[in-house]
Amino acid sequence: MSITKQWRSQLPVKNIQVCKTIHGGDTNKAYQIKTPEKTYFMKVQPNSAATYFDHEVRGLKEIAKAGVNTLVPLFHGQINDAAYLILNWLDTDVGSQADLGRQVAKLHHLHNDKFGFGDQMQNRVMIKNNQWNQSWADFYIKQRLEPEVASARKLGYWNDTREEHYQRMVTQFSDYYSKHEITPSLCHGDLWFGNVLFSHGAPYLIDPDAIYGDREFDLAMTTVFGGFSNQFYRAYYEEYPFDAELAQRLNWYRFYYLCMHLCLFGESYGSAVDDVLSHF
Repeated sequence: MSITKQWRSQLPVKNIQVCKTIHGGDTNKAYQIKTPEKTYFMKVQPNSAATYFDHEVRGLKEIAKAGVNTLVPLFHGQINDAAYLILNWLDTDVGSQADLGRQVAKLHHLHNDKFGFGDQMQNRVMIKNNQWNQSWADFYIKQRLEPEVASARKLGYWNDTREEHYQRMVTQFSDYYSKHEITPSLCHGDLWFGNVLFSHGAPYLIDPDAIYGDREFDLAMTTVFGGFSNQFYRAYYEEYPFDAELAQRLNWYRFYYLCMHLCLFGESYGSAVDDVLSHF
């Protein structure tokens, strides 16, 4: 969408001198806003209500509550038919992956007594139900996997072979978590390297899809698209150790991220989904 002078004048930020489009991901329009005093980062989602960014705002505040670096939500609302979110601007540079590992471990040390986040959020293909659940297996299967697979089926990206392997995976997952207790950890929920920034050498986690869940859910996502080094995992392990069988469990969660990309971007992700399912 085009940010007109009239639209811009309704923002809670005054004396705007610059409002320019920047690279900001696939989901939202992104802008840099400059005033004489300050620089801001703004996301805009056309054809959406003011509540569109509520889940992200809550996630950012919860990450900050864990003592982890993130962006600060300053203003959000709706102008005409577009939702907006204004955050602080970060000048980016490079930093230590070990510091990043320690920050993610710190995030995962914030615990809850239930799984979920007590809300719901909508993306382009499905509604994510984050209502609280006492069971991680029930939450993950019924509030994550089943709606996702239903979307893939509706969009024509599902077949009998995928269904057969998927059912085997779900059975294995359910059996494992019927015997193993999980402590709900605050998870970023979309922890790929594109959602990491470094500013003045310090790591920041941005663009969360936060839930309280199995911390391995986040760790699996770090392995899907790369970017996280051995230093990251060593530093994480020193702060919050994981067992030697972790690698065998990650495909349960890799499937979620890859199937979501299948729903969002089509059959170009089909082979990756099939590769994960082939383990079951």
